[in-house]
Amino acid sequence: MKKSKPFKIILKAIGALLALVIAFVGCFLIFATATTLKVQDTEAIAINGHAAAAVKQAQSLTLLTWNMGYGALDERQDCYWDGGKGVVGESKEIVQANVNALKAKIQELNPDVFFVQEVDVNAKRSYRIDELASFKETFAEETYSNSFAENFKAGFVPLPLYNPTGRVEAGIATFSKYTVSDATRVQLPIPFSWPMKLFNLKRCLLINRLPIEDSDKELVLINLHLEAYDDGAGKAKQLAMLMDTMQAEYEKGNYVIAGGDFNQTFSTTNYEKYPKRDDWVCPVIAAEDYPSFTFRMDDTHPTCRSLFTSYSNADKANFQYYMIDGFIVSNNTTIDRLETLDLGFRNTDHNPVVMSVTLQ
Repeated sequence: MKKSKPFKIILKAIGALLALVIAFVGCFLIFATATTLKVQDTEAIAINGHAAAAVKQAQSLTLLTWNMGYGALDERQDCYWDGGKGVVGESKEIVQANVNALKAKIQELNPDVFFVQEVDVNAKRSYRIDELASFKETFAEETYSNSFAENFKAGFVPLPLYNPTGRVEAGIATFSKYTVSDATRVQLPIPFSWPMKLFNLKRCLLINRLPIEDSDKELVLINLHLEAYDDGAGKAKQLAMLMDTMQAEYEKGNYVIAGGDFNQTFSTTNYEKYPKRDDWVCPVIAAEDYPSFTFRMDDTHPTCRSLFTSYSNADKANFQYYMIDGFIVSNNTTIDRLETLDLGFRNTDHNPVVMSVTLQ
């Protein structure tokens, strides 16, 4: 029995439509592949600025780490990736105001070294504000040296479908009042396979080496933002690489400090103070497995809040909080003070953590 002419026309139309969809998807994946962050195992990073002071042995140093939530995750915001609906900051003016508030607080605290994570340089979610340039302008290169390592670059992130994330270019930055002799980006294991890894962060370590006056030792500073959205295997591999790197430096006689957003808590932390109230269980790093190092978080205040809903009008007594930001230091370094500053998550979904240490 012959097929009717209209039926043939419908089949041809469906075939043409499918071919068009396949071509579109293929072109999009080619575009995504061309615009995603290209990484190497290790990469030399430019050191900007003219900080001339040298670190001394037995010197006390103050360090700060702060995930700035790309200036968009203030108290009014939720986030699609954490169970909410938000994708971009409320407005360009508010994002810039949040960045300015973060910078002002760091200026007030006046650390010798600070680590910042989720620093956007060109992203739809932060209205394409170059936040790194803003930090460089405030923390003058006559006073601070700075280095920046990209960990997220995508020409277009298609999720969520109702409001695609779009272009993202972001990373982590380290600022130091002391001379930095070398800065290196070290690629961490990526837990996602193609094509999903085209649209996910390619997390890394940003390692700065600071010479120590009248010594062949170095102060090795490691800024990090470990995996958030995997099943746990990626976190474990990234942690193993971090600790292997730190152990190798410690065995050379160097002082080693790693700080940032671990997306995990430490076994030395009273993490049960902030119990689970949503679907994400915070993994725990067993500090006792690494006897050459001290793991510290200050649980006086949470370091991070959930983004499943906004915070400004929430029931704060029953909100979901986390302890995921802190420091790991080698045992030739004494922690004199470590404090999580309770800023009420006004300008970002993280609180800053400040630490003072003495090099033994």
